[in-house]
Amino acid sequence: MSVTESLHIVRRLPEPRALLTLIKPITWFPPIWAYLCGVISSGVSPLNNWGLVILGMVLAGPVVCGMSQAANDWCDRHVDAINEPHRPIPSGRVPGRWGLWVALAMSVLALGMGAFLGPWGFGATVFGVLAAWAYSAEPVRLKRSGVWGPGLVGLCYEGLPWFTGAAVLAAGAPSGPVIAIAALYAIGAHGIMTLNDFKALEGDRQMGVCSLPVTLGPERAARVACIVMALPQLAVIGLLLAWGRPWHAAAIGVLVLGQFWAMRILLSDPKGRAPWYNGTGVMAYVTGMMIAAFALRMIGGAP
Repeated sequence: MSVTESLHIVRRLPEPRALLTLIKPITWFPPIWAYLCGVISSGVSPLNNWGLVILGMVLAGPVVCGMSQAANDWCDRHVDAINEPHRPIPSGRVPGRWGLWVALAMSVLALGMGAFLGPWGFGATVFGVLAAWAYSAEPVRLKRSGVWGPGLVGLCYEGLPWFTGAAVLAAGAPSGPVIAIAALYAIGAHGIMTLNDFKALEGDRQMGVCSLPVTLGPERAARVACIVMALPQLAVIGLLLAWGRPWHAAAIGVLVLGQFWAMRILLSDPKGRAPWYNGTGVMAYVTGMMIAAFALRMIGGAP
């Protein structure tokens, strides 16, 4: 084999660093955090179930979330060529159909790992895998909708992992309060995902992706996102007060006030400030999730 032929073969293989970039480790935190919120809220000691806790964290973050990122990048390769041509697939660092093969292989891996989490954990894994493909792939491609797309991602990033962590530890369906709080934080995450769409505004507009920043414009979309993030948290505060957890409710209230301050800054320049808000206001949001999880633990997360 000549040197030229050898170099050609190497160029046909993906760069290892590009493969890691493809599954975006920075995105693993939200589902892992939500899974841990579910574990805490279940009322069952994680120390006696550490294997299930670790397996669920790996499944929620690197495997299912990583798979969803690879699937999204493959299905979005034409949009990314406009918005972010430096990404692994449009840049050629993950050539050919490697992005698709990675997403499919990780889908199979996710289902195999989910089988070890019992019927509730496996069912949630199946839903998560199907949702990831429904979001990105034709002909469903819910990403085209500024309502259903962010709603599905919010559900899979916050609500589904929370439900799964509670169900796996409790070995059954979570209690009504756990489901209610997980659902509220999943609804609020719709606003977070809307802000995340700001970075793809131009490419989405050209490729017919009807995100809220495209259909409403940056200013109105940012206002809608703020309202969607705030109202579920206020509902959480109300529920915790009704359930006799005033100190937890007060702590979340302080965090919401901090988000209101950050929202004012966001609304002064929605397109420019969206990445800043994702690093400040979102941190307060997820901190409130864990506070709510500990409140549920004290109430009694298991049915």
